[in-house]
Amino acid sequence: MEKIRKQSLLIFACLFIISAITFAGNKNRQGTAGAQELLIPVGARGMALGSSAIANASGIDAIYWNPAGIVRTESSVEAMFSQMQYIADIGVAYGALNVNAGSFGNLAFTIKSVSFGDIPRTTEDFPDGTGETFSPTFVTTGITYGRLLNDRISVGVTFNLIAEQIMSTSATGMGINAGVQYSGLAIPELKFGIAVKNIGPNMSYNGSNLYRFGTIDADRDAQYYKVEAASFELPTTMEIGLAYEKKFGGQHNIMFSSTFQNNNYSTDEYKFGGEYGYNNLLFVRGGYNVNPEADKDAQIFDYTFGFGLNFDLAGTVVGFDYAYRHTLFFDANSVVTVTLGF
Repeated sequence: MEKIRKQSLLIFACLFIISAITFAGNKNRQGTAGAQELLIPVGARGMALGSSAIANASGIDAIYWNPAGIVRTESSVEAMFSQMQYIADIGVAYGALNVNAGSFGNLAFTIKSVSFGDIPRTTEDFPDGTGETFSPTFVTTGITYGRLLNDRISVGVTFNLIAEQIMSTSATGMGINAGVQYSGLAIPELKFGIAVKNIGPNMSYNGSNLYRFGTIDADRDAQYYKVEAASFELPTTMEIGLAYEKKFGGQHNIMFSSTFQNNNYSTDEYKFGGEYGYNNLLFVRGGYNVNPEADKDAQIFDYTFGFGLNFDLAGTVVGFDYAYRHTLFFDANSVVTVTLGF
């Protein structure tokens, strides 16, 4: 027990040191990071809770919110499928598989694809369009490992491969998420979690679309020149959360969660959520995001709500969840998620 306690303190210390090195979030850094698809949430339950489920996300739903929670499941194998209608008619498809490997821990595999539809192609010579269209491809694949250190403490880490392609120009990168969850903090019903996300080297674009034909010197013939694309950082975040869950009356359950999110690309955010569950069958959820230091027009997302249904069909646990997130300037986000547990 003493060894596990020391390991836990070491993990917490490492996460705080990493966050101190990588975080310098402030208003002046608004919009300075790329790979924004990493910030698009997946999983209707966590999104309906205002993205505040850092301390209490569990099972396959925890992969995005806090990888330490993937071990907190009663199923040997879990699968998740999610579809989101994001802003500006952008679609987000997500699939995940979580496998309990016994004493080794849990392994999970994910893939997230962002579709933009057909976009008219414009050039310097044809600013109104060439008549052609293109469709960018943004895909993130990941592998997650999680393990229980004891009945209270779990840890997890995710390695994401990021691939972006626009016509014949592309960028690839690697991002790491790491997290810890502690259940029974001070009182049995209180949970604590911390997650550091999207830590990795800068990315940059390369490809044939960066070449331009022209003359830069009167003494030289026209030729192709390559435009050097500037590199960009990943949108690194550190999130610290608390959650309180209480069962009463045998069939009723309430949960409250809150998260503080520090960003390396913007101002800090505060997230809150609540959930009522009846007989582990029906769930009603709501949440709210606050960004007090941001300009009024910069806070795109605010309130969320949703519901969930769980069924046990001959030993297979089937979950259906829906989330709605209100947005400023755009149509609201809608997310549908289906989970299966075996």
